Amino acid sequence: MSKDKLRRFAEIATFDNVLELEAGKALKGNWSKTQFKNNKPLVLELACGKGEYTVNMARLFPDKNFVGVDYKGNRIWRGAKTAIEEQITNVAFLRIQIENIVDYFEAGEVSEIWITFPDPQPQISREKKRLTAPRFLEMYKIILKPEASIHLKTDNDALHAYTLETIEKQNLNLDICTTDLYHSEFVTDVLSIKTYYEKKYLASNKNINYLKFNF
Repeated sequence: MSKDKLRRFAEIATFDNVLELEAGKALKGNWSKTQFKNNKPLVLELACGKGEYTVNMARLFPDKNFVGVDYKGNRIWRGAKTAIEEQITNVAFLRIQIENIVDYFEAGEVSEIWITFPDPQPQISREKKRLTAPRFLEMYKIILKPEASIHLKTDNDALHAYTLETIEKQNLNLDICTTDLYHSEFVTDVLSIKTYYEKKYLASNKNINYLKFNF
């Protein structure tokens, strides 16, 4: 592991807005009250990477609390540090494996889930690792409030198609579906947030897919 990664791991251990393992479990059922000291709705971004989307959503919506979830601490470091430097108090980060998400959030605790540009896991053998696979959707159903939305934003056409097929097979409610977000009528301030990699995709004229659905 590089010295820079080691430094970041050491630094996030001192951040009040980064929770790991048991510290995160201790907040189950009380994230807004304990971590954010309020009763505002709780929104998750899964596989948040450097936390660009999480932090930007927190800027846009001060009336909500945001938690970026990822396992790679050296990536989380960037978003957490930005939030500290800019004194954005309605954002936190949770360093865990997403497959353990139900150990960290109580049933019905979460108001919304965002999945932005996740690893598409294109190999058939890795289908179960896709964040919109049925086993993950069952976990989300537990922690989400009734009729709460899940958003998928991706450059990967195959993941978009797979998720759309899964929504149909699971008899879920599809609210929005587009294979070309920025040339659609669905663009909003929050959907206009662009990560570093999304900007690269757009510069290469890659279409951006978007799905919004609920249980």
